[in-house]
Amino acid sequence: MAAHPWRRRDRPLRLERRLEFPDYDRLRVVLDRIADLSEATGVYPNQSFGRDYVNLTLFADETSGTLTAAIEAFAQQVDTLVDAPLEDRT
Repeated sequence: MAAHPWRRRDRPLRLERRLEFPDYDRLRVVLDRIADLSEATGVYPNQSFGRDYVNLTLFADETSGTLTAAIEAFAQQVDTLVDAPLEDRT
């Protein structure tokens, strides 16, 4: 697995990441991008958010009990989306 800013937890197996933003507008853009990515990939993270942050959790695949390549790829794509310019709706 390539290094990324997600934390791996073992019980239950999952990846977690907290993203913080300077304002709600930036948060909203990233939430929309994550929603678009989920629609495209079929990977749906658990999300909890406030005015300037979102907590994301990607649980292991229910069938295999592993963090699949699709889950790992989704995490890496989120990392890219977070850093994309506001105008770029990747």
